[in-house]
Amino acid sequence: MDKSAYGEAARCLAELGHPNRLQAFRLLIQAGEKGLPVGEIQRRLAIPKSTLAHHLAQLVATGLVTQTREGRVQRCRVEPQRARALLRFLVADCCDGLPGIAELEEVPG
Repeated sequence: MDKSAYGEAARCLAELGHPNRLQAFRLLIQAGEKGLPVGEIQRRLAIPKSTLAHHLAQLVATGLVTQTREGRVQRCRVEPQRARALLRFLVADCCDGLPGIAELEEVPG
Protein backbone atom coordinates (compact mmCIF):
# COMPACT_ATOMS: atom_id res chain seq x y z
CA MET A 1 0.00 0.00 0.00
CA ASP A 2 1.46 3.38 -0.94
CA LYS A 3 2.06 6.25 1.49
CA SER A 4 -0.78 8.35 0.09
CA ALA A 5 -3.30 5.65 1.04
CA TYR A 6 -2.03 5.76 4.62
CA GLY A 7 -2.28 9.53 4.64
CA GLU A 8 -5.84 9.54 3.31
CA ALA A 9 -6.97 6.84 5.74
CA ALA A 10 -5.33 8.64 8.66
CA ARG A 11 -7.04 11.89 7.69
CA CYS A 12 -10.47 10.23 7.50
CA LEU A 13 -9.97 8.39 10.77
CA ALA A 14 -8.77 11.57 12.50
CA GLU A 15 -11.93 13.41 11.44
CA LEU A 16 -14.12 10.49 12.52
CA GLY A 17 -12.30 10.57 15.87
CA HIS A 18 -14.52 13.41 17.12
CA PRO A 19 -17.71 12.11 18.78
CA ASN A 20 -20.05 14.55 16.99
CA ARG A 21 -18.58 13.75 13.57
CA LEU A 22 -18.71 10.01 14.25
CA GLN A 23 -22.34 10.27 15.35
CA ALA A 24 -23.25 12.30 12.26
CA PHE A 25 -21.44 9.83 10.00
CA ARG A 26 -23.28 6.89 11.59
CA LEU A 27 -26.63 8.65 11.17
CA LEU A 28 -25.86 9.21 7.51
CA ILE A 29 -24.82 5.60 6.98
CA GLN A 30 -28.07 4.46 8.60
CA ALA A 31 -30.05 6.85 6.38
CA GLY A 32 -28.72 5.17 3.25
CA GLU A 33 -28.82 6.72 -0.23
CA LYS A 34 -31.40 9.35 0.63
CA GLY A 35 -29.20 10.85 3.35
CA LEU A 36 -30.56 13.37 5.84
CA PRO A 37 -31.31 17.07 5.86
CA VAL A 38 -28.90 19.09 7.99
CA GLY A 39 -31.79 20.14 10.24
CA GLU A 40 -32.61 16.50 11.00
CA ILE A 41 -28.98 15.73 11.85
CA GLN A 42 -28.95 18.76 14.15
CA ARG A 43 -32.17 17.66 15.83
CA ARG A 44 -30.88 14.14 16.45
CA LEU A 45 -27.47 15.24 17.73
CA ALA A 46 -28.91 18.15 19.75
CA ILE A 47 -25.97 20.46 18.98
CA PRO A 48 -25.94 24.09 17.79
CA LYS A 49 -26.30 24.72 14.06
CA SER A 50 -22.88 26.40 13.85
CA THR A 51 -21.19 23.47 15.60
CA LEU A 52 -22.82 20.99 13.25
CA ALA A 53 -21.84 23.09 10.22
CA HIS A 54 -18.20 22.93 11.34
CA HIS A 55 -18.30 19.16 11.81
CA LEU A 56 -20.05 18.53 8.51
CA ALA A 57 -17.51 20.72 6.71
CA GLN A 58 -14.75 18.52 8.12
CA LEU A 59 -16.49 15.37 6.87
CA VAL A 60 -17.09 16.93 3.46
CA ALA A 61 -13.40 17.91 3.27
CA THR A 62 -12.40 14.25 3.71
CA GLY A 63 -14.75 13.20 0.92
CA LEU A 64 -16.68 10.87 3.23
CA VAL A 65 -19.81 13.04 3.05
CA THR A 66 -21.40 15.07 0.27
CA GLN A 67 -23.89 17.90 0.55
CA THR A 68 -26.51 18.94 -1.98
CA ARG A 69 -29.06 21.71 -1.90
CA GLU A 70 -32.66 20.73 -2.56
CA GLY A 71 -34.60 23.97 -2.60
CA ARG A 72 -34.16 25.41 0.87
CA VAL A 73 -32.87 22.15 2.35
CA GLN A 74 -29.22 21.15 2.57
CA ARG A 75 -29.02 17.33 2.41
CA CYS A 76 -26.03 15.24 3.46
CA ARG A 77 -25.13 11.77 2.26
CA VAL A 78 -22.27 9.37 2.81
CA GLU A 79 -20.07 9.12 -0.28
CA PRO A 80 -20.22 5.32 -0.67
CA GLN A 81 -17.05 4.83 -2.72
CA ARG A 82 -14.97 6.82 -0.25
CA ALA A 83 -16.47 5.02 2.76
CA ARG A 84 -15.89 1.62 1.13
CA ALA A 85 -12.30 2.57 0.32
CA LEU A 86 -11.67 3.40 3.97
CA LEU A 87 -13.21 0.11 5.11
CA ARG A 88 -11.23 -1.84 2.50
CA PHE A 89 -8.04 -0.16 3.70
CA LEU A 90 -8.75 -1.12 7.31
CA VAL A 91 -9.65 -4.72 6.56
CA ALA A 92 -7.11 -5.46 3.82
CA ASP A 93 -4.12 -3.59 5.15
CA CYS A 94 -4.49 -2.97 8.86
CA CYS A 95 -6.21 -6.27 9.66
CA ASP A 96 -3.99 -8.35 7.37
CA GLY A 97 -6.93 -9.34 5.17
CA LEU A 98 -8.65 -11.44 7.83
CA PRO A 99 -12.05 -12.16 6.27
CA GLY A 100 -13.84 -12.82 9.58
CA ILE A 101 -12.84 -9.51 11.14
CA ALA A 102 -15.96 -7.79 9.81
CA GLU A 103 -18.16 -10.19 11.79
CA LEU A 104 -16.57 -9.08 15.06
CA GLU A 105 -17.41 -12.22 16.98
CA GLU A 106 -16.51 -12.10 20.65
CA VAL A 107 -13.44 -14.02 21.64
CA PRO A 108 -13.82 -15.98 24.90
CA GLY A 109 -11.46 -14.66 27.48
